Order: sequence, then structure tokens, then C-alpha cells
Amino acid sequence: MISKTIEIDGKQVELKASAAIPRLYRIKFRRDILQDVSKLKDSYVKNQTEGKQFENIDLEMFENVAYIMAKHANPDIPGTIEEWLEEFNVFSIYQVMPVILELWCLNEETQIESKKKLKKVAGR
Repeated sequence: MISKTIEIDGKQVELKASAAIPRLYRIKFRRDILQDVSKLKDSYVKNQTEGKQFENIDLEMFENVAYIMAKHANPDIPGTIEEWLEEFNVFSIYQVMPVILELWCLNEETQIESKKKLKKVAGR
């Protein structure tokens, strides 16, 4: 489990990534977070390198991923994404997306290392 606290619109928001995130995301949004984060990463890179605009679906996926990571870190945040987003005047994809991608990549690395250690202990 990996977490990081960032400031969004003057509020401290903790985002958390763990092995539970794909399940929580699937239950809440009925989507595959692995596919969504991959698409978001591609869109973000194209935006940063080629100046391409984010599509509406990208923005929705971004909000969903940010919400599920925040809800995972703090179960007391509102029960719907709309209520949560209402807490902010400004919610910048350019500020939050790098943190989401960083947490996601660090979490994946941690899971891969855990699998390697398990195989080593099991003698494989």
C-alpha cells in the first residue's frame, strides 16, 4: 500500500494505491482500472508532448480514479464522486494526474517485487 497527500484547491487530500484498488474501482464504476489508467497515461503523455486535448471520457476516468484513490485513503469522504467533486472549486488534471500515475506505478512495482519474493521463498 502506497499513499501520498497532495493539496487540491487548498485542501489536503490523501490518495492511496493498493491491491484493493482494481476491485474497488470495478465495484464502484463497473470498469477495468488497468485499462483506464493505461488510456489516461497515454492521453496525458500526448497532452504533455503533443499538446493534444483530453477527451471527455479521459476527464471522467481521471475523476473516477482520483476519487477511488481518495476514498480508499479516507472512507469518510462523500459516498458519491459528485459530492466529493463539489468540495472543490478547482480540480486540475495537470496537478493530480502526475501523482496518480506515480502512485499507480509504485504500487505495481511493489506488487511485482512481492510476487518475485514469494516465488523465491517457494523455491521457484
